[in-house]
Amino acid sequence: MNESQPGDPIPEAGRIAPRQGAADQAGWLKWLPGLQTLRHYELAWLRHDVAAGLVLTTMLVPVGIAYAVASGVPGIYGLYATIIPLLAYALFGPSRILVLGPDSSLATLILAVVLPLSGGDPLRAIALASMMAVVSGVLCILAGVARLGFVTELLSKPIRYGYMNGIALTVLISQLPKLFGFSIDAEDPLNKVWQFAQALLAGKTNSTALMVGGGTLALIMLLNRSKHLPGILIAVIGATVLVAMLGLDSYGVSVLGSLPQGLPAFAIPWITLADVVPVLMGGFAVAIVSFADTSVLSRTYADKTGAYVDPNQEMVGLGAANLAAGFFQGFPISSSSSRTPVAEAAGARTQLTSVVGAVAVALLLLLAPNLLQYLPNTALAAVVIAAAIGLIEIADLRRIYRIQRWEFWLSIGCCIGVVVLGAIPGIGLAILLAVIEFLWDGWRPDSAVLGRVKGINGYHDTSRYPDARLIPGLVLFRWAAPLFFANAEWFHERALDAVAASPTPVRWLVITAEPVTSVDVTAADIVAKLDETLRAAGIKLCFAEMKDPVQDKLKRFGLFSRLGAEVFFPTIGEAVNTYLRTYPDVAVEWKKSDSRPG
Repeated sequence: MNESQPGDPIPEAGRIAPRQGAADQAGWLKWLPGLQTLRHYELAWLRHDVAAGLVLTTMLVPVGIAYAVASGVPGIYGLYATIIPLLAYALFGPSRILVLGPDSSLATLILAVVLPLSGGDPLRAIALASMMAVVSGVLCILAGVARLGFVTELLSKPIRYGYMNGIALTVLISQLPKLFGFSIDAEDPLNKVWQFAQALLAGKTNSTALMVGGGTLALIMLLNRSKHLPGILIAVIGATVLVAMLGLDSYGVSVLGSLPQGLPAFAIPWITLADVVPVLMGGFAVAIVSFADTSVLSRTYADKTGAYVDPNQEMVGLGAANLAAGFFQGFPISSSSSRTPVAEAAGARTQLTSVVGAVAVALLLLLAPNLLQYLPNTALAAVVIAAAIGLIEIADLRRIYRIQRWEFWLSIGCCIGVVVLGAIPGIGLAILLAVIEFLWDGWRPDSAVLGRVKGINGYHDTSRYPDARLIPGLVLFRWAAPLFFANAEWFHERALDAVAASPTPVRWLVITAEPVTSVDVTAADIVAKLDETLRAAGIKLCFAEMKDPVQDKLKRFGLFSRLGAEVFFPTIGEAVNTYLRTYPDVAVEWKKSDSRPG
């Protein structure tokens, strides 16, 4: 889905507006993408952002409280870690719909530091957790300033699809017990599926809760077809009113309950000297996890909406949000793969959605802590499930299956890895698969012997044009990849095979090196080895169309001077003409059959 985004310039006919990252903006505004959006804000987006922000609030409150408890701090701090960081990211973050906040992937990392050091003291626990957020924030900002956001480019589209589909399935699995009105104790998705099935067979389903949750889900899916109705908001309000009016909480339908009151205040998280090392290590781990998770999610939604998001500024936005959390009684946060799709599905247009959500949570704490006390948890599960369903990509994977089957299975493998191993190991698996994919493409690249095809200019692959004519004594060998350690031996073998397969004795082997974008030390040594082998057979090794930066590398390696500048030709035609001038007997015979040797 390619939509016009706020702030995108409208180019004149025949031109395309340049994509602007943070580094391209003028002055201090380059660090404040939120203000850039505000300058170009359109009134038509306001109702969408407000509605999406209100819907998002119904997720922010219970999820924030739950993840705070899971992180070893009192639940109220989960709301503190939601309000101020959302405002900070709305100002510093480049993504217009990405939602940040407490996240399940960080809970275990925070708990591992807080639990043994706090001694059960909630104030000490939040000080430790807040300082972890400060450490994480500083590291993320440094990563953004150092322009390390390029790591998002390591993940191909099929791998990103696999990661997001795996996240969607994980979220679905985690919410199914809540939808059916019971809870389970399993941690990993496979055990959750097993225990969920056992609970169903044991008759633990609360039929009233299931009807409320199932009805909410059905209403959301039905109203989502309309672009004008806030389906999620209508469904959640309807479920809350229904539970309150009919007293369904007395039938075992679990509800959110009253919220604690109070707003976050600025506070420096003081820790002891003995806490410094574990807090630094924990903050570093949190930074890595949130960095990876946010990078993938941001890039995925940027592709989905047709927008451009500067990954380096994304890191700055994430760091600013964590610093805000750390200094306003919060704890480390990350992007949310469950709340972001809720915001998107509810019609979010800009960062104002997060601002509305933050303000709404603050007003709830100040003015109406009991407003959502009858909000059924099964309805919240329905909201998350609907969002997860919208996150699943199937149509484009079908296209990938038709045109590149192995990449389809790569996506499926990544999806399974996320479900089985978890979201964060799944990111590691995705990056590993991306590296393997790159190495596989370069390990055994295409190579070909080129010949002259009648009626077509240039020189072409003889395997595709069997009638192509070869110049006697000259082998034109094309290598279609960078030369590096993984494919150097294969290059050596394929080049010698091309010489051995020549129908006439070979005088020159010309490597048509235009596709060769790089060469490393291992490959350079293999080229030297190839030259020795060819010299022993009375064959001259030459290169055509090699790029200047690659030649510069050969000069540093000492290979350029060894081979001689005269064996490097700017074009294939120049190499052929020089060969024919060197061997006039071949030239006479060749010109009889081809009047255009160059």
